[in-house]
Amino acid sequence: MTRKILAPLVLAMLSTPMLAAAEDYMNPVTDPVAQEECSACHMAFPAGFLPARSWDRIMNTLDDHFGENAGLDDATRAAIGAYFVANAADAGGRNPRLLRGVDPAATPLRITELQWWTREHNHEVSARQWDQAKSPANCAACHRGAERGYFED
Repeated sequence: MTRKILAPLVLAMLSTPMLAAAEDYMNPVTDPVAQEECSACHMAFPAGFLPARSWDRIMNTLDDHFGENAGLDDATRAAIGAYFVANAADAGGRNPRLLRGVDPAATPLRITELQWWTREHNHEVSARQWDQAKSPANCAACHRGAERGYFED
């Protein structure tokens, strides 16, 4: 009787994103202002995916944010920028492995152009999956827990 109860419980626990491997987890955006403003148009991407210099450039060029005007008032822009810079991949040694292969003089603006991202996605994602996602930046199309920081396969 105990096995009949425990087996489904263990399977359910193993299938939840909470138990995803550490390498599949990235601290999600926890700042309420950043979460609200960024997710108004797209998923609020975890700050740990890019170096501080990238977030600084992104936040200071919001008038041309990948072809859109995402301008904010100066105080809001500064507050969100400070959050992303403080939580960037190279801030306090948070996730320097994601920056392997990035020239220290380069300022990548797209997560999808980083070496780790292309390595993880170009060989594992089928053409059908890309079509369904509509955009490589649509993490949630394949990673159901993306907005909570879980990027398991």
